[in-house]
Amino acid sequence: MNYTPEQIAEIVLKVLKDENEHDILLFSYDEKRELAKNPNTSTEILNVLATNENPGVRWEVVNNPNTPTETLKVLATDEDLSVPWWVAQNPSTPEILKVLITDKNRDVGWVVANNPNTPAETLKVLATNENFGVRYGVAKNLSTLTETLKVLGTDEDPSVRWSVARNPNTPQETLKFLVTDKNRDIRRAAANNPKTPQETLLSCFY
Repeated sequence: MNYTPEQIAEIVLKVLKDENEHDILLFSYDEKRELAKNPNTSTEILNVLATNENPGVRWEVVNNPNTPTETLKVLATDEDLSVPWWVAQNPSTPEILKVLITDKNRDVGWVVANNPNTPAETLKVLATNENFGVRYGVAKNLSTLTETLKVLGTDEDPSVRWSVARNPNTPQETLKFLVTDKNRDIRRAAANNPKTPQETLLSCFY
């Protein structure tokens, strides 16, 4: 059901009038979702909706700008793996991304690794993740520290090293190493990186 702005306002006003938790629980699924996504909904009501049994309602709570950080931290460990995925997608919650790195959902880890808002220290931890897809995301993230890129430059997975070779923040020392990699695509990527010294390229090909 698609609600008009007037209907949404009516729902919000009805709840805000007495903020009765029991009344909220009696709302229909569509009403709860509309309430959860409305920017006028209070944090108290959002906290109630964050515990709703339907993940669709919890998704809307995650994306509501009024949802408290503490509530987002709880939702980041939600048993429905799509909910923490939405938390990871939310660009306004970089401070809680450290919680997500311990999540068992590979997709969540991948999202965190690719998020430019992820703190550098968190990316450093993710660089040791057992899943190569997560390390690949860290390797191409422009927020990744040079010291982390140095470590990933020796990663056993060629796709990770290739991503390091393409990152404009990769230090010259690492690029000098990668330009001699046994993998042709990695060598080519390192050679095309503008930070690779010309003298290094000349020594390799002549």
